[in-house]
Amino acid sequence: MPALVVRYKLNQMVQYARQLDASFGALSDVTRRGVLERLGRADASITDLADAFDMTLTGMKKHVGVLEEAGLVTTEKVGRVRTCKLGPRRLEDVAAWLETYRQLWDARFDALDELVEELTREEKTHGSKKRK
Repeated sequence: MPALVVRYKLNQMVQYARQLDASFGALSDVTRRGVLERLGRADASITDLADAFDMTLTGMKKHVGVLEEAGLVTTEKVGRVRTCKLGPRRLEDVAAWLETYRQLWDARFDALDELVEELTREEKTHGSKKRK
């Protein structure tokens, strides 16, 4: 594989990891998760969000800034009002990453279920022989 292609793929992986880190960092705070939930219902101004979460405008601007850096929220200023809405990326990268691990754990739990069933069958078979 040419060095340029390898470098490109490595760069893509690093960018993906950074985006995931930013998304999970943004989601790590209960207020930011609440803001995303609120914006899922309707767009809102920073003032509306600050009032809804009983916090200062400065505090809410910081939370919205973190969400914006992660690509989860976009803002638009019209006059003196800054309106927030869900970003174009939303949570697709996070969902895809989680889906990979969900599939892994499902496979492991399926294997564990099979093992338990096999041990149960063996116990029934061997238990019946011992009683006779």
